[in-house]
Amino acid sequence: MSASGRNPAELEDILDYRFADGELLVRALTHSSLKKSANDPSYERLEFLGDRVLGLIIAELLIEEFPDSAEGKLAPRLAALVSGRTLADVARSIGLREFIRMTDGEAAAGTNERVSVLGDCCEAVIGSVYRDGGLEAARKLVRRFWEPLVADVEHRVAKTDLQEWAQGRGLPLPKYTVVDRQGPAHAPEFTIELEIAQQDSIRATGPSKQAAEQAAAAEMLARIQDIS
Repeated sequence: MSASGRNPAELEDILDYRFADGELLVRALTHSSLKKSANDPSYERLEFLGDRVLGLIIAELLIEEFPDSAEGKLAPRLAALVSGRTLADVARSIGLREFIRMTDGEAAAGTNERVSVLGDCCEAVIGSVYRDGGLEAARKLVRRFWEPLVADVEHRVAKTDLQEWAQGRGLPLPKYTVVDRQGPAHAPEFTIELEIAQQDSIRATGPSKQAAEQAAAAEMLARIQDIS
């Protein structure tokens, strides 16, 4: 049994945060496969803490970004921003998998690339920063990596918002149709046509069918809001 992973000090450079207690960061990067007993340290407790800290900071961010939005509109955005998918995306953006300490067997099995492991470890790092430097240090870290994601989440929830708009008026659900696909297999570009009752159709493009649909929905919502 041995621990893999790059030097945690290199992660401090990426995070732009220096730990007073470096053991906190080591613990945040330690997978449970290295535990020899139930009392041995791993990132699980810090992950539990980081989950709550992240939720608070993202809730603050959304209150600021959308001062006129009701709770029902903020909740899906919060859920998207604290989801395992988003956490794993942030973890990948900072190369977190290279720092996770685990047995050689788990590393060889690709455990450090699993969405659940990346997400949990990312939350543990947030928890470790909170324990080491307090809420302001954690807030600075989270805002640095999450603020750029707000616009992407807006696209992700746009389809839901548009569907609710149609249902609230007794209209048929929005219809999305692929009208074009260009580019090589490794870098395609999809064009989607969005049709909804009482509005002219809209076309939007994206690197995937889903992304193009989200972009079209966001554009349609913007048009509807301008009209109303």
